[in-house]
Amino acid sequence: MALSDSVPATARPDRRALAAATTTVVLWASAFVAIRGAGTHFGPGALALGRLLAGSVALVALLLHRREGLPPRAAWPGIAVSGLLWFGAYMVVLNWGEQQVDAGTAAMVVNIGPVLIALLGGKLLGEGFPPRLLAGMAVSFAGAVVVGLSTSGGGSSSLLGIALCLLAAVSYAGGVVAQKPALRHASPLQTTTFGCLVGTAACLPFTPQLVAQVGTAPLSATLGVVYLGLFPTALAFTTWAYALARTTAGRMGATTYAVPALVVLMAWAVLGEVPAPLALAGGALCLAGVAVSRRR
Repeated sequence: MALSDSVPATARPDRRALAAATTTVVLWASAFVAIRGAGTHFGPGALALGRLLAGSVALVALLLHRREGLPPRAAWPGIAVSGLLWFGAYMVVLNWGEQQVDAGTAAMVVNIGPVLIALLGGKLLGEGFPPRLLAGMAVSFAGAVVVGLSTSGGGSSSLLGIALCLLAAVSYAGGVVAQKPALRHASPLQTTTFGCLVGTAACLPFTPQLVAQVGTAPLSATLGVVYLGLFPTALAFTTWAYALARTTAGRMGATTYAVPALVVLMAWAVLGEVPAPLALAGGALCLAGVAVSRRR
């Protein structure tokens, strides 16, 4: 069933939308941990294609089960643009960028994405610039910078890596802003499924590389790619679209500032990387900013 315009962005907060946004943030944070394992055995393009293929299979199966069919024609421009920018370009460029710079630098550069979303959403989607949203984003951005500084390790940064992470942030922001209008005409599942298929088609030139690297990669790395496709892609992007349909792009973008804080905690629990006090302080700032931005 397609989403109609009957759900205003200014309506009373939807608990289901909040749960969906929380699911997205947690799964996207887990992706950083999974990519660390899989990224040592797969190139940026092969990793993106493998992730998108696994996600596409799961999404198409669910779409057929729910019998939702093709999105309306009016939704296709937004789906195509978000698929190319977010599912395609963002995943490849981010994978490549993280091979060039340390995690802290990447986090600081990519986390300009929510700022761009707020600016583009305010200008192109008519969402305006609520003072509480801007204040919360400022707090969260400061927290992201603190987290990045605490994990940068003092290494030198590649100019190519910084440029790639900046391009990833721009692609992410453009994809979110393009997806928002599509959700007025298509369901979150339709928007996510066909956006993922568009991204997969764009990454098909990496097929030979993926086939070759699957043959040499350990099973754990291949399972990591499958995990990235099923959960941080298929499930998390669908819950993201569900929540985005019920709030503004700027507010949803601000929610993702919680990701760096969760990454620090997950790396601590899964990888045994004990976070520095500065990282914990930065994570607390990220969460505080999200809380401020999402208050009415």
